[in-house]
Amino acid sequence: MIVSDNGTELTSNAILTFAATQRIEWHYVAPGKPIQNGFVESFNGQMRDELLNETMFRNLAHARIVITAWATD
Repeated sequence: MIVSDNGTELTSNAILTFAATQRIEWHYVAPGKPIQNGFVESFNGQMRDELLNETMFRNLAHARIVITAWATD
C-alpha cells in the first residue's frame, strides 16, 4: 500500500496504471491534512532544508553520490 498526497507527480494516469497492474493499493491523504502522512512530510521538509535547497547537482551521478552521503549521515 502507498499513501501519498494529491500532488501532481503522484496523480498521473501512468503511475496509477502502474500501481493497478502491480496490485498496489493507492490511498490519498485528505486534502489539507498533511499530518495524516506526518513522517513523510517531516522527511521531505528536512531533506529540502538540509540538502536540496543547499546543493547544485552537476548531473545524475553527482546527485546519487550526494544524496547517498546525506542519507548515510
